[in-house]
Amino acid sequence: MDYEGFFKERLGTLHEDGNYRTFADLARRRGGYPVATHHEGGQVSDVLVWCSNDYLGQGQNAEVIAAMHTALDECGAGAGGTRNISGTNHYHVLLEQELASLHQREAALIFTSGYVANVTALSTLGMGLPGCLIYSDAFNHNSMIEGIRHSRADKRVFKHNDPEDLDRLMSADDPDAPKMVVFESVYSMDGDIAPLDEILSVCEKHNAISYLDEVHAVGMYGPTGAGVAERDGVMDRVTVMQGTLAKGFGVVGGYIAASTALVDYIRSFGNGFIFTTSMPPAVAAGALTSVRHVRGAQDLRDRHQERARTLKTKLKQAGLPVMPSVSHIVPVLVGDARLCKDASDALMTRHSIYVQPINYPTVPRGTERLRITPTPLHTDDMMDRLVEALVEVWADLSLERAA
Repeated sequence: MDYEGFFKERLGTLHEDGNYRTFADLARRRGGYPVATHHEGGQVSDVLVWCSNDYLGQGQNAEVIAAMHTALDECGAGAGGTRNISGTNHYHVLLEQELASLHQREAALIFTSGYVANVTALSTLGMGLPGCLIYSDAFNHNSMIEGIRHSRADKRVFKHNDPEDLDRLMSADDPDAPKMVVFESVYSMDGDIAPLDEILSVCEKHNAISYLDEVHAVGMYGPTGAGVAERDGVMDRVTVMQGTLAKGFGVVGGYIAASTALVDYIRSFGNGFIFTTSMPPAVAAGALTSVRHVRGAQDLRDRHQERARTLKTKLKQAGLPVMPSVSHIVPVLVGDARLCKDASDALMTRHSIYVQPINYPTVPRGTERLRITPTPLHTDDMMDRLVEALVEVWADLSLERAA
């Protein structure tokens, strides 16, 4: 087989379809967020970033950075091993206690990323529960899909955010079989939010484990930032809470929070936890400080939501095709892969504005978009600059405006 030829042919297909991905070479600047330094072709310039998942700007929080410096000086660079071979640092323990408290659970377990948390927890639960049936929302994240696939459990896919379809599927299966329903609260590409109460009622009706991914909600929703489940008053009804430390909390890592027995089961049987070197102590210390800060920072959450509402209004007033969103995610529809990349490139080269194009397979073909994420640190002037640039790009590329 011509291996190199195979690789080049597949990459060529991506280029032809307009789905080949390029990465902006950026250096986030402490104290300057959301402005970053862009490196390209030996040239350096400033760009205004509009697509970061550091939703609250906590990656720039002075207290978080100081905590990481302190832990680095105290403990050194790495954890020194897996969690079971000398790699459990005291900062890991404190962080897990804080996350359990945040979600009002008996225990929590941290992973190197939210992706690893989902793959490990879902594969371990699905594989371990005898005859388990897993019901997955049609729009679930790739990490959840992969976790379910690796579990080798029988899977059912229910229509997106449709409790009635979920109930229909569950009612058709063996009532005595172990069941697990896997879904998200905030869906990051469309910005819609799941009807948690209704889905949890179906779970309870069929005696199913509920596994809720709050990756795009923790820190930003609820009185203490525990997520949409806290906001909606249903957190006590969820079996497994899953979240990230990389978005609302601005650092890196993932976690689950649940009962002591369930968390211990994942800790004891989850390969993605057992055989992975644990996160550096400085990362855990930064995440711990961020969680503690964000829990009491309702003003930050209020500002974040206000910024999202304001930007949506400005975009709509300019006649730009903002997709419906009830969250902090602001997607602007392009509908064509090549044009979506062209729009992103034009924003960067002509206006020094960075918004990554979102194409297939992240979103279905024909729904390609620019996914904009305003933060509390984006000002009105920055928003006006973005809107003016988008209007110009839309005209230059003859893109469809809002109806």
